[in-house]
Amino acid sequence: MSTRTFGHATITLPELDDTGLYLSRVDTLDSPRGTVQEFTYGEADLRSLDLSDARLVTGRITGVHAKQAEFEALNLHRVEISGSDLGTARWTESKLTRVHIRDSKMMGAALDGLALDDVLFENCKFDYATFEKVRATGPVAFTGCAFSEATFTDCDLTNAVFADCTLRLTEFGVGRYRDLDLRGNDLSTVRGVANLSKILINPAQRADLAEALVADLDITLEDD
Repeated sequence: MSTRTFGHATITLPELDDTGLYLSRVDTLDSPRGTVQEFTYGEADLRSLDLSDARLVTGRITGVHAKQAEFEALNLHRVEISGSDLGTARWTESKLTRVHIRDSKMMGAALDGLALDDVLFENCKFDYATFEKVRATGPVAFTGCAFSEATFTDCDLTNAVFADCTLRLTEFGVGRYRDLDLRGNDLSTVRGVANLSKILINPAQRADLAEALVADLDITLEDD
């Protein structure tokens, strides 16, 4: 199996270029049977992309641009999504397993009730997005991603990893963050510092967190 490691998280990738695996091109991800498998889909400009109670198994999605997307109970297993813009997607009550999402945008998206297991987000833009009740049930890593003014609420990011991410005014609400690896990121403007108990940082980031805490508490610093 092909894997990549970030901090303490080792992600098992979809491995869609295996010898003997043939992916058939499909014109839609909507199937009356509820499952699409061993597929490739892409290079589509859509007004909307709506999928509900569906499973995508062993496939590749490339170059999909949707002005809006609505995903409910959309479960992905061994899927790669790349070069796509899903607009202000609303993605709820879904499970992602062995999924690699890269070079894609979900700016202003609402992700609610997602369970993530062996999921890698690489060079993605989540600016202004909201993450609610998102759970890392297995290895999860975000690398090179942007979360400017994004919000995490009631999430379980235990053992997840953020590597080289932009966390400008990112807000971490009440949640579970034990061993969340934030080493190497600029934390000076994050919000909700008091909620980030038991996270992992490096010594140089102590000043970042102190600066963020002063801003959180609206403390005024004045010279004597």
